[in-house]
Amino acid sequence: MQFSLSKSIDILERTPLVLETWLGGLSDEWILANEGPDTWNAFDIVGHLIHGEETDWITRMQVILSNNEDKTFDTFDRFAQYEKSRGKTMRQLLDEFKQLRKKSLDILVAQQLTTDDLTKTGMHRVLGEVTLSHLLATWVAHDLNHIAQIARVMAKQYKEEAGPWVAFLRILQT
Repeated sequence: MQFSLSKSIDILERTPLVLETWLGGLSDEWILANEGPDTWNAFDIVGHLIHGEETDWITRMQVILSNNEDKTFDTFDRFAQYEKSRGKTMRQLLDEFKQLRKKSLDILVAQQLTTDDLTKTGMHRVLGEVTLSHLLATWVAHDLNHIAQIARVMAKQYKEEAGPWVAFLRILQT
């Protein structure tokens, strides 16, 4: 699929609702379960998405669209959620994510991006030069990646209980 801002927004605006519907009110057994040492649970993933809303997507878009000579992005702390989410409930995280995502999308839409804007570039410290359309497409894929990750983490909680059906469930085979 070719990049489309409107199709991207279709996904980005739904992510908070998907997560709220799916995770809101679930027991800690589901929310805090992970795949083993050094892996994330649903709580960690929602915290990570919040940190991205605060420091990544819109911030990097603004760097790309700025008149600054240096368009190098700040390094993203992929583990900031551990400290930032400490002491919060899943309900608090879901509400915070919903509010932040709305604010991000309001900023994105207000920008009234043009085709030329989407070709403007910034500098990622590892990947090198990236366009605004790369960044926005990655934002969508990032949401979908973490939704899939939550599904995988939760499904694996029943890996043993599924018995021989594991052979038919790709999500349990990784």
